[in-house]
Amino acid sequence: MIYLIPGLGADERVFQNLRPLLQDETQILFWLTPEPDESLPAYAARMAAAIPLKQTGLLVGVSFGGVVGLEINRIRPRLRTVLVSSVPDASCMPPLLRLIRATGVYRLVPPQLLKLFPRAGQVYFGVRNGEEYRMFKRILRDMEPVYTRWAIHRLLHWDSTNVGRSIQILGTADRVFPPGPTPVDYLIRGGGHFMVFSHAPEVSKILNKLAAEAKSEEVIG
Repeated sequence: MIYLIPGLGADERVFQNLRPLLQDETQILFWLTPEPDESLPAYAARMAAAIPLKQTGLLVGVSFGGVVGLEINRIRPRLRTVLVSSVPDASCMPPLLRLIRATGVYRLVPPQLLKLFPRAGQVYFGVRNGEEYRMFKRILRDMEPVYTRWAIHRLLHWDSTNVGRSIQILGTADRVFPPGPTPVDYLIRGGGHFMVFSHAPEVSKILNKLAAEAKSEEVIG
């Protein structure tokens, strides 16, 4: 089984190019509406309720979905967590996000403002023109402000202490989580932050390989 968690504010549409290429059965873990002041671990526990306790396979999280995936993995440790366009712990946050956290500017800017300036988001997220940009605009249009504000705060203040190991897939052109000094398991040349959609063949090849390895280890174990 391959569980898929979309990025912040996104939904199953980001996986529409990827899912047909995956050889294992897949299941989307949909975002829930956060409770007032809900912690990230508590939120992850609610999402994990959709996963059997002893479930094996892959838990694939995109961007903020990778952070939530790592939190879910604390209570579903038999799954292998795979990060796509995400970071393995809070120390890997890029300088821009650290600055946003330090200044608190994210508290002053409503998340829905990005809906009014989709071209700015297109540049930052590395979204290409055509089908990819049309998909991006639809996702922006459907963003839920309460969830988005909560998620941004939880991402910027993530306590990753003792978080488990993960497998990281990054794009060389990712502006949100650019490759840094920390070794990356898989680098996709030219991939931006939206590469789960734009580079689905390359991402699926890696995921199919990891899923096969996980099955082999389970048999041996």
